[in-house]
Amino acid sequence: MSYPARAVVDLAAVRANVRSLAAHAPTAQVMGVVKADGYGHGLLPTASAAIAGGATWLGAAQMDEALALRRGGIVGPRVLTWLYAPGAPLRDALDADIDVSVSAPWALRELADAARAAGRPARAHLKVDTGLGRNGLTPDDLASLLPEVLRLRAEGAVEVVGLWSHLAFADEPEHPTVKLQAEVFADALRTVEGAGVTLEVRHLANSAATLTAPGMHYDLVRPGIAVYGLSPVPQLGGPEDFGLVPAMTLEAELANVKSVPGRHGVSYAHHYVTPGDTVLGLVPLGYADGIPRHASGTQERPGGPVRVGGRTLGVAGRVCMDQVVVDLGPGATERAGDRVELFGTGHDGGPTAQDWAEVAGTISYEIVTRVGARVPRVHVDSEAAS
Repeated sequence: MSYPARAVVDLAAVRANVRSLAAHAPTAQVMGVVKADGYGHGLLPTASAAIAGGATWLGAAQMDEALALRRGGIVGPRVLTWLYAPGAPLRDALDADIDVSVSAPWALRELADAARAAGRPARAHLKVDTGLGRNGLTPDDLASLLPEVLRLRAEGAVEVVGLWSHLAFADEPEHPTVKLQAEVFADALRTVEGAGVTLEVRHLANSAATLTAPGMHYDLVRPGIAVYGLSPVPQLGGPEDFGLVPAMTLEAELANVKSVPGRHGVSYAHHYVTPGDTVLGLVPLGYADGIPRHASGTQERPGGPVRVGGRTLGVAGRVCMDQVVVDLGPGATERAGDRVELFGTGHDGGPTAQDWAEVAGTISYEIVTRVGARVPRVHVDSEAAS
């Protein structure tokens, strides 16, 4: 492997995280959400690890990812997909035994057409917008659509097996909208079940609600970021507080190490100038690899943290497309080829994805999902190696 950096993903951590999430929701099944290439961790390896950890469902926002799961040999668990536009390959999804969400009347019509063409009923989950204001049927649209749902069920075209929604403020468990959305969802359940629809699963809880709102677990929880060991509620606790272990470590080798004098400008626009004679280290990762440019460092504010030789240092100067610079300090003994860690588990005091998120003014979800495609994913299994 010639690329001088890699994202090392521990599949044992994914398995353990799913087991921990299942323990937080003992009355519900677990859907491991593997959208966005498994939150940047690799779709198929993490899906398989989630199943091994006890997930009986997988979730993929995009239909192509749901189909890739089936093509990749994932045949046991149910798979749900939910984000598509008119003209999507719904027939392919039905042929692959994938459950499909319905968030608008047009989607129900196209799903019924695909079911007729496939010669098999579609398994549909009705999504209701309980207050997020994003995708989903309004409660009024849901009620209006039910006669058509019942007609299609009688025809044998569409079988509604689930009702679901998504929370706007689950990461703030005490926010008043959380309770309001739960009430709207309960009303929608009464409407659907009162019309004679028998549901296999009702699901509302994402990672945050799985960990903090047991009253919303219903039959199925849908953790995403927590599957990969990151806390969805960092203001309430880190991964270790919820029995989670970060699965990804982003590391690289120093590509260059050199001595420079004091008052030497570093990187574009010289937002960082060396305070004295020092040693600079070049890390061959930049914003094309997903390193946030907002995590650049200045004289007054260190940039994104990098672990070098047991020390945690900040990026010095602007993050470039392919590289960042670290001021290693006077007398530093590092050499080109030495390993550096941008984020990992944090167990040894090293930086975490949450640390990068705080420097960049974002969330840990973005830090791991934005790791670029050219960065190799190396999947390991710490349990098998021990």
